[in-house]
Amino acid sequence: MKAKSFVYGAWHEGAAEGVSVANAITGEPICSVSSDGIDFAKVVRFGREVGGPALRAMTIHERAEMLKALGLKLLENKKRFYDISQWTGATKVDSWVDIEGGLGTMLSYSSISRRELGNEPFIVEDKAQPLSADGSFVGRHILTPKPGVSVHINAFNFPCWGMLEKIAPSLIAGVPVIVKPATQSAYLTQAMVEDMVESGLLPDGSLQLICGSVGDLLDQLGEQDSVTFTGSASTGQMLKVHPNIVAHSIPFNMEADSLNCSILGETVSEDDPEFDLFIKEVAREMTVKAGQKCTAIRRALVPRAKVNAVSEALKARLARVSMGDPSIEGVKMGPLIGKGQRDDVATQVNKLCEQSDVLLGGNDAAMELVGDHCSQDAFYPPTVLLSKAPTEEGSVHSVEAFGPVCTLLPYDDVSQAVAIASLGKGSLVGSVVTNNASEASELVLKAAAYHGRMLILNRDNAKSSTGHGSPLAPLVHGGPGRAGGGEELGGVRAIKHYMQRTALQGSPTMLTAITREYTAGAEKIRTPVHPFRKYFDELQIGESLTTHRRTVTEADIVNFGCLSGDHFYAHFDEIAAKDSLFGQRVAHGYFVLSAAAGLFVDPAPGPVLANYGLENLRFIAPVAIGDTIQADITVKQKIKKTRRPDEERATGVVVWDVLVRNQNDETVAVYDIMTLVERQEG
Repeated sequence: MKAKSFVYGAWHEGAAEGVSVANAITGEPICSVSSDGIDFAKVVRFGREVGGPALRAMTIHERAEMLKALGLKLLENKKRFYDISQWTGATKVDSWVDIEGGLGTMLSYSSISRRELGNEPFIVEDKAQPLSADGSFVGRHILTPKPGVSVHINAFNFPCWGMLEKIAPSLIAGVPVIVKPATQSAYLTQAMVEDMVESGLLPDGSLQLICGSVGDLLDQLGEQDSVTFTGSASTGQMLKVHPNIVAHSIPFNMEADSLNCSILGETVSEDDPEFDLFIKEVAREMTVKAGQKCTAIRRALVPRAKVNAVSEALKARLARVSMGDPSIEGVKMGPLIGKGQRDDVATQVNKLCEQSDVLLGGNDAAMELVGDHCSQDAFYPPTVLLSKAPTEEGSVHSVEAFGPVCTLLPYDDVSQAVAIASLGKGSLVGSVVTNNASEASELVLKAAAYHGRMLILNRDNAKSSTGHGSPLAPLVHGGPGRAGGGEELGGVRAIKHYMQRTALQGSPTMLTAITREYTAGAEKIRTPVHPFRKYFDELQIGESLTTHRRTVTEADIVNFGCLSGDHFYAHFDEIAAKDSLFGQRVAHGYFVLSAAAGLFVDPAPGPVLANYGLENLRFIAPVAIGDTIQADITVKQKIKKTRRPDEERATGVVVWDVLVRNQNDETVAVYDIMTLVERQEG
């Protein structure tokens, strides 16, 4: 059997025999992997010329809805993926992280995009910046999809999650993807891509798959393309300086394996819950995916006085971990991805042992495997080492055994713990286990510069914590130095990686036309019909209403104070108010908001269904008794919402720019309100 690639709209089987891939448990052949015969220039052109235009024709919400439908479709077929995942040596828990964790990440991106971004093909960023005194020249940033492709080179350990967490933000950004999974587990990625293609939900050219060598793919890329890489630091560094990558300044995002650490606080005693949490976390990170995680704990920093207690507790916990065939009930850890990986781990452990002692496991340890068909070729036992020179630069801070291996590093005080952690030259994640807030603060603030993410674990969050090794869609995944200096995930940040940020300069009217979002100072549209009487489809960006006026009285202030219970002295105490920064009694800020609503709201039933929220509120000047206020309300942004099956009406969110002025034409308050407005179209 040969693994297949999916390129220029068709499945392709490599002409050459390729690399043979074996079942990690039994050692029996699964398939051969080859990309021989693929025209990589054609792959890139197909993505740019077919996939790109199709995606860019969609809005961000449409792309997000597409991914939501795709994620739900793939979840229906998850059993198939679980069955195939076992061949990689993954337990059910391992597969859950990869398969459902990956699909959950894709669904999260669908939700994040629809919740946080407008429903346009592009993103408008930040507030408009005034560039002239008279307001006729302003600036703004816009992000547009790059008319290229994104190439994703992934690691073997997460053949599903590694693909899904990258393609989700890229496709939402409007950029087609070319996925290159690691050879050892490409067959699982292929299985998921097969279902993606069969679903018919993705536009042609938006997703291509290369199983095998990338050949001259990187030579075909240009300045509008991008590359993301996950894998070993050495391979990533080699690709990053590829001549064509350098010549065209092609963005290269690198997420590399790193020597992540976990620090047990000095204040933690053996009887504290945090001691057990530390042991559990280290053991879990050693055994999930058999330690084949870029975020696994490689260095466990322990107060010197507690080294013996930690080593004994860790050995006792790991002794209960059964190894063998993951399909058998009770097996907690499977093999490494293959014999080659097992041999590499053994080689790295030999290097680590130059400065460390073996406390458990190691190259010569006997293994008892559960399952009649298990071949010992790819299995490696949980291994705990003890560093003899934790404060010195050496193998423990430079060599990674990518398997179930962790080294204990004794430290004497917090400053030394931070110094030891920093010797890893940058990592994806570090964790601190303590219930002492002062200790946690010192450790995190001094060590944060060396880590892309930090977990503070204690008894309060233990039940809800996702753990040291779990990247999450809303938070950045990446790290400095050895970890690659890149950044993945992080919510909307990841989507922006695939887009070009451009600074726009022009008149407010021009920027309004380009961004489809009202910029203060732009020409306004006036019609005889109150804007609250119009359906979503009828409203125009810049459509505005100037209200009638209202004079604020003492009775207004008294009545509002009695109704709200807010009797702050600036509103009621004449003497104290004179000594205040206002110099007199003033109206409540929230009364001004309420009064403004009374000025611009049309009370009769109509297309406006509900108040959806309020943002960016600023009270600019006080409103005193006898002042007269007036409001300007302008359509700032329209966000079309997808109609759900259970909704009776099609709707959209309208963001209104509100400006409240006094009798001297001075601005007293500015804010945005959002209303849910009915759409006429389905």
